Amino acid sequence: MKIVIAPDSFKDSLSAQAVAQAVASGLREVWPDARLVECPMADGGEGTIEAVLAACDGQWMQTPAVGPLGEPVDAQWGWLPQSRTAIIEMATASGLQLLTLEQRDATVTSTFGTGQLIAAAVQAGAQRVILAIGGSATNDAGTGMLAALGARFLDASDQPLPPGGLALAQLARIDLTQLDARLKDVQFEVAADVDNPLCGLHGASHIFGPQKGASPQQVLMLDAALGHFAEHSARVLGVDDSEYPGSGAAGGMGFAAKAYLNASFRPGVEVVADLTGLAQALDGADLVITGEGRFDAQTLRGKTPFGVARIAQRQNVPVIVLAGTLGEGYADLYEHGISAAFALTSGPMTLDQACRNAATLLHDRARDLARVWALAAR
Repeated sequence: MKIVIAPDSFKDSLSAQAVAQAVASGLREVWPDARLVECPMADGGEGTIEAVLAACDGQWMQTPAVGPLGEPVDAQWGWLPQSRTAIIEMATASGLQLLTLEQRDATVTSTFGTGQLIAAAVQAGAQRVILAIGGSATNDAGTGMLAALGARFLDASDQPLPPGGLALAQLARIDLTQLDARLKDVQFEVAADVDNPLCGLHGASHIFGPQKGASPQQVLMLDAALGHFAEHSARVLGVDDSEYPGSGAAGGMGFAAKAYLNASFRPGVEVVADLTGLAQALDGADLVITGEGRFDAQTLRGKTPFGVARIAQRQNVPVIVLAGTLGEGYADLYEHGISAAFALTSGPMTLDQACRNAATLLHDRARDLARVWALAAR
């Protein structure tokens, strides 16, 4: 019997690799001779690098960078030397988790640090850069990132604009003469699951600005500023990508990646699946076990279990989900390749208790699942 174990991490509890190991240990109690293939997964957000490096022959790299408000951070990124692929999580240098609630200010936060990581990857000889852009604290349309790579954004006095999206309202000229020439030889791929445009009621500022600290009035000002930047970009580049699906991702980082780096966009879980070889691992499998901390209707928006199920469906492999909790609408996933889903908790417990005991709970539920499966197979 062959079982593929392809979970996401359980936020604030276990990495995807640790989840896979716990599930495997439970299955071995019932099926000691089964072939268990551990394939840690992620959906392009936090934990993407860790999941890929756990499955591939890669290494962690560390680069001094600046955070969303200019503070120094030691940011890490992933490096796959054989394919010369860099994996960069935007959140490590420009992420919301780097700021306290009081520090969040979408008008001034910058993606400069993410640009520094890209520059380090290019310097290392990267031929492919995968940008996982979830969890950003920024709304500067990626101008900070571009500035770190040599672009200049100038006001009417030909002075550099200060960091942040609001300053883009004063943009008078874009100077690309010093943009790193090596970028044109690098294939950029954005791992993102949103299809928002850059501007408008469904754009970066309106949809994501409030959670990054923008007031209703600031949302309107940021939306106008990003629109002003898009107009200048269209004149410089000869094409307007502001309506491209995903251009509004990560406060407009999607727009900068598409317009200035010619990036392609793919769902994050598909990018990770390709890197980890999930489709190949599923060849000849009898069962897939996946999971995440909370399994509910939001999983349909490109989260790991949904992505794993889509890939497994192509090979007619049944998929079972083990989740920390089952939320409203989780049964909707039964129409999208999920065969069954189970919550971990065996009785009343606090979230803190569940997180601390997640490995044991996963082991026990996997063992119980295997016993039921074995009974049905008699």
